[in-house]
Amino acid sequence: MKSYYQTNYISSFGDISLVCDGKNLIGLWLKSQKHFDSELKAQAIYNDDLEIFAKTKAWLKSYFKGEKPAISKLSLAPIGSEFRQRVWQILCEIPYAKLMTYGDIAKIIAKEKGKAKMSAQAVGSAVGHNPISIIIPCHRVVGSNGNLTGYAGGIQTKIKLLEHEGVDMKGLFVPKHLSSL
Repeated sequence: MKSYYQTNYISSFGDISLVCDGKNLIGLWLKSQKHFDSELKAQAIYNDDLEIFAKTKAWLKSYFKGEKPAISKLSLAPIGSEFRQRVWQILCEIPYAKLMTYGDIAKIIAKEKGKAKMSAQAVGSAVGHNPISIIIPCHRVVGSNGNLTGYAGGIQTKIKLLEHEGVDMKGLFVPKHLSSL
């Protein structure tokens, strides 16, 4: 059986849980986040002395200071299907302060698979189940026409992250059914 380890990081955005396999970061969740892998965290042994945690905390510190650390500085190994892995790779390619739609990602994957089209809803599910939020920037994905659709960490956190990164928020809006979240 594989061993997992956890630690915590306190940020200006709230408490963050980190989980690794000893070498690779496999999870990063905000305390209030949906799709928090409580089973994985329950299996994890607390250990704050691992190199991957030190690197991740340094990355987060840099990010929250307003810098733009490279994702490639971290060894990431999110657990998910081949489809989800590909979606998460595309997320990592979205530059700071830029946005992409679920439909844009679906078009990329459809083209790669030689299909006429791909479900934006399937992409949305993969984005929503991103196990390494903030670092794998699922908050940079919006709905068509600039809809700020759901975010597992809460729509207000998504807005704060986008503002933190300097995204031009003009033209983006929260759908009425999400505005009370």
